[in-house]
Amino acid sequence: MTDNARPEDATGAPAAPRRSPLEILLVFSQITLSGFGGTAFWTRLYLIEKRGWITNAEYVEAMSLAQLLPGPNVFNLAVIIGHRFGGVPGAAAALWGLVFWPFLMMLGIGLLYARYGELHLVQQALKGVSAVAVGLVIANATKLSSVLPARLRPWLFVLVCFAGIGVLRWPLIAVVAGLAALGVWFAWREEAAR
Repeated sequence: MTDNARPEDATGAPAAPRRSPLEILLVFSQITLSGFGGTAFWTRLYLIEKRGWITNAEYVEAMSLAQLLPGPNVFNLAVIIGHRFGGVPGAAAALWGLVFWPFLMMLGIGLLYARYGELHLVQQALKGVSAVAVGLVIANATKLSSVLPARLRPWLFVLVCFAGIGVLRWPLIAVVAGLAALGVWFAWREEAAR
């Protein structure tokens, strides 16, 4: 069976092939060790493009659920993906892979920053890393936008969200709550019209 094989479960729907906790740990370790500036780009790259474990649509669904649940999105996503492919041990392995290496690295970086943080070269390097992180977020959004329906309304929601939070500096919770209510209303209206 290849990495991309998708056997069917008892209902005929594609079932997620089982992965060992070690394999899940290694994949999430790769994600987190690559993930400067955030792991969303790297999670998508490894799980969709390099491993073929999930599709873009499945990633968007899992990330949507992760964003709705309390706690950090990336932790929630790791638990969802880890559990899908390895049950409770898989979820634990995904979290361990996601947290262990950054913990060690942040201890080391914190010690180095306390000693050398005021140097001009260090300040310039931090500015460069910030620019890279912005580029990764834009690249990730561009790739995932292919999943959005080819209709105007989802793009209007994206534009309104960006304008509300990024330009007008409205509170995130207010913008998301307002757009969620509006989205539910539009979905209810479309369903009633059918």
